[in-house]
Amino acid sequence: MKTKFLLILAIAFGLGITKTEAQIRHRAQNQRQRIHQGVKSGELTKGEAKDLREDHKDLHQDVKLAKADGKISKPERKILKKEERKDSREIYRDKHNNKERK
Repeated sequence: MKTKFLLILAIAFGLGITKTEAQIRHRAQNQRQRIHQGVKSGELTKGEAKDLREDHKDLHQDVKLAKADGKISKPERKILKKEERKDSREIYRDKHNNKERK
């Protein structure tokens, strides 16, 4: 996992992506994988997966808005991290709520 993150970070710097953007992308990729794994294992229902994917799209849109001026500021970064944590908790809760996919 650490090696994967460092590889993404190295590629990001080569493309002119900031450390913050690389972290956001890495976390987003991890959350997409968690959602996919939950669907595959039956831990997430179709509705839960749809809601989680919507949240993921909303976060992606917020990142685009934050980068509109060319840089993600500290207050914007704080808001994005808060949203990421909220989405991560929601993924965990949905995967562990004893509802199974039919």
